[in-house]
Amino acid sequence: MSTTVGVGTTPVAPPEPAAPPAPTGHRQVRRIPPGRLVGVELRKMFDTRAGFWLMASVGIVAVLASAAVILWAPDEAITLETFATAMGMPLSVVLPIIAILSVTSEYSQRTGLTTYTLVPWRGRVIAAKLVVAIAIGVVGMALSLAVGVVGNLVASAITGLDPVWDVSVGEFGQIVLANVLGMLIGFTLGVLFRSSAGAIVGYFVYSLVLPAALGTLAAFQEWFRDLQPWVDVNYATMGLFDDSMTTEQWQQLAVTTVVWLWIPLLLGLRAVLRAEVK
Repeated sequence: MSTTVGVGTTPVAPPEPAAPPAPTGHRQVRRIPPGRLVGVELRKMFDTRAGFWLMASVGIVAVLASAAVILWAPDEAITLETFATAMGMPLSVVLPIIAILSVTSEYSQRTGLTTYTLVPWRGRVIAAKLVVAIAIGVVGMALSLAVGVVGNLVASAITGLDPVWDVSVGEFGQIVLANVLGMLIGFTLGVLFRSSAGAIVGYFVYSLVLPAALGTLAAFQEWFRDLQPWVDVNYATMGLFDDSMTTEQWQQLAVTTVVWLWIPLLLGLRAVLRAEVK
């Protein structure tokens, strides 16, 4: 069988592939806005069961402490300051742990590689975590104050006494500042150790062992007694709870926080920026 080609026809060549478009220059990559980073870090605090219940523990602790005051405190001790004191001790433990886990969870849950790949400059991630930690501390203290106000009203109604509002706005502000400083210490330890267990143990050494050791040294060594307010950050912070801070005490607080907070935080941040994430 033969194939014939009609007269006057010409073979049709196959179409040539289209040439790739010429490069128009570097592609513009928009940075992730800081607000979105803060929102993501805030969502991370609630995503896991442990994180959710740790956040919920702030309100739970406030309610349980208020209930304990209502049930067992004598009538003359039913004041807003009593409720604030009852909630202050457990919150001073819970809030720094929240700050610690906000940093160390990237390493313990092995999410750091993803996080630092999406946001290569790690300082922006750490800054977002710091903002979230401070915000949670302030909101947690405000929530605790609201629970304390309700508890004070309920206790006064039960005992038949007039409610006593002996916590001023300035005193509450100083209490919030003291707790925020505690959270910042926990955050610093998280940045330094990048391990949940190590940072939590370090915080308990800082908050329990160190004050006892320095207090004992000041009690038995006269030369250290006058030096303690300038080197013991826990001692310097205690004045914030008394609403009686003098100019010298503010200076002592500034010096001790530089030594125990800001310098270690800078060293830890330098290590985070340079350390390999695995």
